[in-house]
Amino acid sequence: MATRDLPFAVDDGVHVPAPGVGEVWAVGGVILRPDGRAFAQKRSADRRLFADCWDIVGGHVEAGESVLEALGREVEEETGWRLTRVRRFLGTATWTGDDGGGLRHEADYLVEVEGDLGHPALEWSKHSAYDWFGPGDLARLKENRGAGAFLVHDLIAGVVGH
Repeated sequence: MATRDLPFAVDDGVHVPAPGVGEVWAVGGVILRPDGRAFAQKRSADRRLFADCWDIVGGHVEAGESVLEALGREVEEETGWRLTRVRRFLGTATWTGDDGGGLRHEADYLVEVEGDLGHPALEWSKHSAYDWFGPGDLARLKENRGAGAFLVHDLIAGVVGH
C-alpha cells in the first residue's frame, strides 16, 4: 500500500522500513498534544513483556500489514483515537524483550491524532494508567526499567526536549 492510499497524512520524507522475510517488527507512535506534552501508557503489572513499565502506543506488525498500517491500527486499538498524520520517523530500534519472544525490530514515529485526548479508551486489561509527559516528567518514564533500557524515555525526551 502506497502512503497516498492510507487514511491519514504522511509527511514528505518519512522513512518507512520494509520488514524482511522472517523478521518480527513492531511499530510505535509518540503522540503529542498541542501543548507539546507526549502520551504514554503504563503496561499492567501482569504483562509478560515490560510489565509495569511506561510505553508509547504501538505493537506488532501483523502478517500482510505494512508498518504504517500497523501504526494506524495500534493507535485506534490502544487509545480509541484516530491517527491523522505521521510527522516524522524517529528511528529504528532492535531489541530482545524479556518475554522470550526473540529479536524484534521497531520503527517509531512522531504522530498526530484526533479524538478526546483527555479520555483515551485504554485497553484496561493491558494498561493500568496513562499520562502526558513534558520535560519535567521524563524521569518517571524510567520506572521499572533496567539500566540501558530507556527506549521509551529517550524517544519522548527527544521530542519534548529537556
